[in-house]
Amino acid sequence: MTDFQMSLIAAGGVFVVGVITYNKWQEHKARKSVERAFASDHDDVLMRPDGTPAERSEPVLDIGATPPLGPVEPSLGTGASTGVGTDTGAGEPASVLTPAPLPAGAAPNATPDAAPSELAENLVDPLIDCMIPLALEGAARGDKILPFLLKLRRVGNKPIHFIGLAVSGEWEPIVHGGAYTKLQAGVQMATRTTALNELEYSELVTRLGAVADEIGAEPEVPDMIEVMSEARTLHKFVAGHDAQLGVNLKSNGAPWAMSTLIGALENAGFDVRPDGRFAMPDGAGGVLFTLSTNVNMGADTTDRLTLLLDVPCVAPSRDGFGAMVKCAKDLMLRLDAVMVDDFEQPLLDATLDEIAGQVKDFYTEMEAADIPAGSPRALRLFS
Repeated sequence: MTDFQMSLIAAGGVFVVGVITYNKWQEHKARKSVERAFASDHDDVLMRPDGTPAERSEPVLDIGATPPLGPVEPSLGTGASTGVGTDTGAGEPASVLTPAPLPAGAAPNATPDAAPSELAENLVDPLIDCMIPLALEGAARGDKILPFLLKLRRVGNKPIHFIGLAVSGEWEPIVHGGAYTKLQAGVQMATRTTALNELEYSELVTRLGAVADEIGAEPEVPDMIEVMSEARTLHKFVAGHDAQLGVNLKSNGAPWAMSTLIGALENAGFDVRPDGRFAMPDGAGGVLFTLSTNVNMGADTTDRLTLLLDVPCVAPSRDGFGAMVKCAKDLMLRLDAVMVDDFEQPLLDATLDEIAGQVKDFYTEMEAADIPAGSPRALRLFS
């Protein structure tokens, strides 16, 4: 059997799974509608004094209103001449520090004093999430529904978040003590490695249906074909802008002793992580760039350091590339080293200036796509 025939069989299998899942879901919806029609134990929170539910206007969250994303290729040179490397989805690059799990209701990459509506926009974003409205039978308390929502945190490697329409008339993260008249679920349509696929979406529909039953809600599931198309388009953009820049420092003499090197790096401002990696803080709780010693944690010496900038994760205002080059030059003097590319060729100021110009163009492309580098939206996509 040829590879083409095998591909057709596999594609047919995925299609059949999707159709069966959709049909089962429709049957399930019909059955639950009948059950709820004869139920009487509705939650009465957020009722007006006259006994009628408090109606709020829902903001329009239209995925189709967002500008189209195109697979624009970054132009940051190659490792052969600049020490630049680009990761296009084979796995998480070594320079990326994996964030800690989010607490319930917390928005990723948001400032602690951000307004609830801003937190909600970061959690469920119409540009990068497939949004699924959840119609409630009546107003619901956060304390009551949170335990069920927390059962559904991700499908595959795609995070899932929930927000609710509160009494203020604004969308907010679901929290204990809150009360909500409507809900929205959002599953991220792409990550650094993959786009949301048919099997993940089918799993989402099934599991979300079970959660909806437990909280008395009715999900409005978008068409799979449309979601898959948007997911692939978004992933093309992510893959086309997944760029890391690196500069290397090579010892001019004997290898550096790790015990001495760690002290020098701490004095230069690096934080030493438990896994042995070094991170330069950006002053706002994030990472500006990282440093690798290119040896295992138990090694006694190294003769090469690599500074790495995760370009889409650092805002242009922080000038991550300029800060990284300045740090590299300071370390050159402290450690008696030379700055080289991946082929041991010296990195001259003219080359570094050229790369800096390309970085500015890269940031302009991301801004034009409404995914500015270093923004909560970019940090979610490239984390």
